[in-house]
Amino acid sequence: MITLHPEDNTPLYEQLYRALADGIQSGEFAPGKPLPGRRSMAARLGVSVSTVDTAYQMLAAEGLAESRPRRGFFVQETGGLLRHRCPRSAAPAPVPAARAPGPAFRYDLSTTGIDTALFPARSWGRIQRDLLYNSPQLLQRGEAQGDAELRGAIADYLSVYRGVRCTPEQVVVGAGIEYLLGCLAHLFAGGTVAVENPGYSRARAVLQNSGIPCIPADIDRSGLTVGSLAKSGANICYITPSHHFPTGVTMPAPRRAQLLAWAREAPGRYILEDDYDSEFRFDIRPLPSLQGMAGPDGPVVYLTTFSKSLAPGIRIACMVLPGPLLARYRRDFALYSNTVSRFEQQTLSRFMTGGYFTRHLARMRLTYKKRMEHLTAALTGALGRGLSIQGRHSGLHLLLTCPGAGGERQMVARAAAEGVGLHGLSEYYLARPELCPPDTVVAGYAALADTDIDAAAAALARAWRGKPITAAGPMPGGPPLCPAGSPPGYPCR
Repeated sequence: MITLHPEDNTPLYEQLYRALADGIQSGEFAPGKPLPGRRSMAARLGVSVSTVDTAYQMLAAEGLAESRPRRGFFVQETGGLLRHRCPRSAAPAPVPAARAPGPAFRYDLSTTGIDTALFPARSWGRIQRDLLYNSPQLLQRGEAQGDAELRGAIADYLSVYRGVRCTPEQVVVGAGIEYLLGCLAHLFAGGTVAVENPGYSRARAVLQNSGIPCIPADIDRSGLTVGSLAKSGANICYITPSHHFPTGVTMPAPRRAQLLAWAREAPGRYILEDDYDSEFRFDIRPLPSLQGMAGPDGPVVYLTTFSKSLAPGIRIACMVLPGPLLARYRRDFALYSNTVSRFEQQTLSRFMTGGYFTRHLARMRLTYKKRMEHLTAALTGALGRGLSIQGRHSGLHLLLTCPGAGGERQMVARAAAEGVGLHGLSEYYLARPELCPPDTVVAGYAALADTDIDAAAAALARAWRGKPITAAGPMPGGPPLCPAGSPPGYPCR
């Protein structure tokens, strides 16, 4: 006896399908016997003929019934078929919960934020409005590598300020470093990547998710060592030579030359040079890029992003490909559409060629340098000379070492209890965390308001001079470091 429940949220045709499928599977409806006619079944249940017809068609699609012209639907021999797809008792497969955002700390010293007040909203908006009203052609599909005007502006800028040697044809624009790394993973299929230890865990996660094995390789005071690279057996290395993340080490010219020599020793070796924040150097200009040392067709892929210099939400990054890789990229990605809006591309192009970008960077450098100096002075005053601060010369984060504060884990937990969000240095070690310097945390200051600097320093002084916090498992009030199964330190930079 089939009974439908109109009050149930499940559609009536699906209820009927399930009931009939259960009957066929249980033997209630014998193989070869006809199902009730659609009109008689509809009249019996008080539903429309289309409801019954839909249920019967679903049975036929599942192989539980057969439609015979002018004769109706007949039960099929199931022969031990697997349970049909929509059983009444089956619960839907569990869907992993979306990762909740971290707690809102009073003082954000994470490395992910920027100062949104510095965004050039007026000039950016004026350029974008003009394009929106006067450039309807931007509604059409653009070039796969990015609009030629933007690639030309980027090539000119990188040549002048980073010593990159390339043509606009070598520039590929994409929606973030992660997207570009995914493209590179395709080009490097079958290879192995050595990644810095400690280092940027998100890059490793993207490459591994794309099928590229990654092997942590240790760094020293000059960056990634050729010895650890050779030991890894990798044919590709991913490095941040201008400002290593998170230690702040700048790779000197001799070490760069050693890495280039390693890359040239065997065919198929490449260096992925992530130049994510070299705009923010406060004492001297950064060394020219490895790509510039190697030449336009050398074994270096140069990557950079506008996330720090403009905003991460705009999602514009680029890479410079040497000739052999560029040919393969164009062959394999020729039919792809560019992942960045053409209006955003053209806005950035005009922003750069109109001189706005260099003025904007100068303003940002001055603001962040003053903020860094204010913060380091406040921390030294609040915590005393026992505090060691590294990373003042460049970038937007510092390493704070405070012996006697209970160790790194306690430092992060106590800071969280005082409303200060930051990360321990050991979170960025992809292997051998015992190499991590003790009592050291990573403190970003880009998102810290100038008016909060003294209060944040005072909060850290209270935190690191107070009672220990028992922290088994997640640290009280601290940020969720990474989802289950992710490498340590995933939500970084």
